[in-house]
Amino acid sequence: MAGHEPPEKEFETAAADQPSFAALAGLASLSQRFSVPLPVLSWNPPFCGEIDMKIARNGAWFYQGSLIERPALVRFFSRLLRKDGERYVLVTPVECAGIQVEDVPFIASGLEVIEDASVQTLKFRTNVGDEVILDAGHPLRFETGAADGIIPYLLVRDGLWARLTRALTIELISHGSMQESGGQLMFGIASAGAFFAIAPAQDFE
Repeated sequence: MAGHEPPEKEFETAAADQPSFAALAGLASLSQRFSVPLPVLSWNPPFCGEIDMKIARNGAWFYQGSLIERPALVRFFSRLLRKDGERYVLVTPVECAGIQVEDVPFIASGLEVIEDASVQTLKFRTNVGDEVILDAGHPLRFETGAADGIIPYLLVRDGLWARLTRALTIELISHGSMQESGGQLMFGIASAGAFFAIAPAQDFE
């Protein structure tokens, strides 16, 4: 892309037996330019082994222990990410390499509330630029942390989740409501005609 160094230059020190990051970055750059997802689910290349890349719990990407500082480069690689069973991989038509993910690959940090006369719709934005409408196909799930309380996760696509920041979780709760769910009055989040129960209503009284 004009005005940027070729993304693969940050990976010139990769070991000889590791996948070609020139190919990875080239495909991701093409996807970014045309703003369309790559068909990573349809690619079936051989597994090339693990590479020294990690996505930390806070959403930061590291390569060989060094932070990847350029947001555009992180977005490039996020478009090649896939989950195969319990393994996260970067995949192209010819190569597939495993990476480490400490929690989930993405962070949701932005929220837009779209309201009309009948239904509330919530649109989230992730740290890699994805915009996701919360609906039946992109649900929320909730976990409980020892120190963080309720921790919401949003399904971005194909088994890849985003964890909401603490600030965004507080904002999300402010848009909650009470509804019947499973024969019980529950507090939860309504969006695009779907309802995601968090806890019994009495817990929020």
